Amino acid sequence: MDQYIIEEHHECEIQTPRATRNVIFGKYEMGRLLGQGTFAKVYYGKNIVTNENVAIKVISKEQVKKAGMMEAIEREISVMRLVRHPNVVDLKEVLATKVRIYFIMEYIKGGELFTKIAKGRLKEEYARKYFQQLISAIDYCHSRGVSHRDLKPENLLLDENENLKVTDFGLSALPEHLRQDGLLHTQCGTPAYVAPEVLRKKGYDGAKADIWSCGVILFALLSGFLPFQDVNLMKMYCKIFKAEYEFPPWFPPEAKRLVSKLLAVDPNRRLSIQGIMRQPWFRKEFQLPLSSSSLIRQPIEIQIPDHQLLKEPKLTSPRFYNAFEFISSMSSGFDLSSLFEKKMKSGSMFTSKCSASAILVKIEALAKKLNFHVSSKEFKIKMQGNSEGRKGKLSVTAEVFEVAAELAVVEFTKSSGDTLEYVQFCEEEVRPSLKDIVWSWQGETNCQLNCNVNCIS
Repeated sequence: MDQYIIEEHHECEIQTPRATRNVIFGKYEMGRLLGQGTFAKVYYGKNIVTNENVAIKVISKEQVKKAGMMEAIEREISVMRLVRHPNVVDLKEVLATKVRIYFIMEYIKGGELFTKIAKGRLKEEYARKYFQQLISAIDYCHSRGVSHRDLKPENLLLDENENLKVTDFGLSALPEHLRQDGLLHTQCGTPAYVAPEVLRKKGYDGAKADIWSCGVILFALLSGFLPFQDVNLMKMYCKIFKAEYEFPPWFPPEAKRLVSKLLAVDPNRRLSIQGIMRQPWFRKEFQLPLSSSSLIRQPIEIQIPDHQLLKEPKLTSPRFYNAFEFISSMSSGFDLSSLFEKKMKSGSMFTSKCSASAILVKIEALAKKLNFHVSSKEFKIKMQGNSEGRKGKLSVTAEVFEVAAELAVVEFTKSSGDTLEYVQFCEEEVRPSLKDIVWSWQGETNCQLNCNVNCIS
């Protein structure tokens, strides 16, 4: 285990004399902070043996385990071992300690493509080049059975030569994730870029969903804004389901025809990768990238001691609630049956702006007041009716989920007992007793559905 001990590691921007430099695993010197997300920080680094510049993505095991995201990390490692392409960020090796995971990655100097789009539309020749490189990378990924499922400008980087690099495979899928129908069923992605079929519960082809996202990206490159946008998520999803968008007057005619074929609501009518590559607008000055098979690269080293990735600690904060589930469950005041085709869960659900601990205290007090036997574990309370009371056979579970900062979802479900008694329990006991912590109950039309939540599962 000694080889995994970190020398003088601090997760902050480091500018220290070489005598006290921050070296990890005796191999990489960590420097300034490049950026950070929900679960990870990315630092500039250097291989002190080869003098090669690298990016070091540092992930807190505790944070990803609390959020139930370890599977996504393991999936990302598996996928990046498969995908070796000039337009995909190169993962060099994966290292780990008891508390952190380190992705040693290719250092991409130019930043996110999103930064360029945020300044306005791109010139047609630049937009075409980036789109060509994106399609080349995704074509290769699909040939290896990998669907990215979260393509967006924030996950497309540019190197010092203005070449595009696809990154962040945390939501990607492999053939083993397909169900017996040969389709994917996990609803995930970023709202403005997600394909309409992903929102439905009938399964979808991951490759075709990626192509829709590529169409959204191409539209943004040439227009400077997104085709589907609205402060209210429901309204935005309605636009996606109907493919309601307008081209600006400056949009190139040939590119307009291409985008229209990419943003086809019916995935079976959507243009394939091969179809894209046959389009005149795409073929202009197109150069096939160097075959990845001819790239001489060392195999990825993975050093994760004692199977640390697979150990699940006790939760210290609520699990994240899938935003797709949140939207479809909390919005029965809208006519969304054609969008989500989902039956309501047999339970009662509400949102709250109170802390998880305050919610749990309130629910536990209610249960004890009604003489329920109470047992709690992490952020779940089980309430069993006293055999001598009128709710003797009723067993109810209440669980608190986190949706976004300062917003929780509380879900009650019946474990056993009479359904009528459960409904009465919810209506006559739960609602009146918890009204001071409730923001909105399931099914109320004034539910604030335009909160800013990302769609991850």
